[in-house]
Amino acid sequence: MAGKHSRTRKFSSPAGIAATAVAGVLLAVGGTVGAIQLTSGDPAADSALAEPTVAETGPETLAPSSAEPSALSALSASPSASASPSLSPSPKATPSPKATRTQAASRSKTRTASPKPTATKTTAPKVISSGSCGASFYDEGQMTANGETFNPNAMTAAHKTLPFNTRVRVTNPANGKSVVVRINDRGPYIDGRCLDLSRAAFEAIASTSLGHVTVRYEVLG
Repeated sequence: MAGKHSRTRKFSSPAGIAATAVAGVLLAVGGTVGAIQLTSGDPAADSALAEPTVAETGPETLAPSSAEPSALSALSASPSASASPSLSPSPKATPSPKATRTQAASRSKTRTASPKPTATKTTAPKVISSGSCGASFYDEGQMTANGETFNPNAMTAAHKTLPFNTRVRVTNPANGKSVVVRINDRGPYIDGRCLDLSRAAFEAIASTSLGHVTVRYEVLG
């Protein structure tokens, strides 16, 4: 077995010797620069060396940068801001004008107290003459002496001499009832009687079943 021996390569050309020298210089310079960076303790260089590249980890394992989380959180906090269009504020309802009440002209005047009703004093009719006599009644339909149609339901009476339309108050002393009649006829023509009353006037002071009664009369002026 032959012994191992080393073979020394010899460069015979000057160009090869120059290339070898340049390569040695570059290797020496590179080693020095690398040693300086490792000993300097630069955080940026350490983070650059420690952070994996896209080629080493793949796109699915990349961690987001420090600037990206704030933007993502802003988008996730209000998804409707970017997804839906901005809503315009609803128009404010304008209040309807208040109805104004106009006062009628008759109501705008100053109100005065209504006058108090004054009691009207009625004076009693003047009695011209008076007396007592018998009174009867009649109810047959006929013409009266002054030309009227006799009405048994009217407050009228017949007298021998009193002027027509004279008013006479007739009172029954037995019960105190009285009635005022108007003279529009002549009669009666029986002794002891001075008045012949209509049926309605006689019923106001006595019962017609009596036929006749003694009355007190007052001629009113």
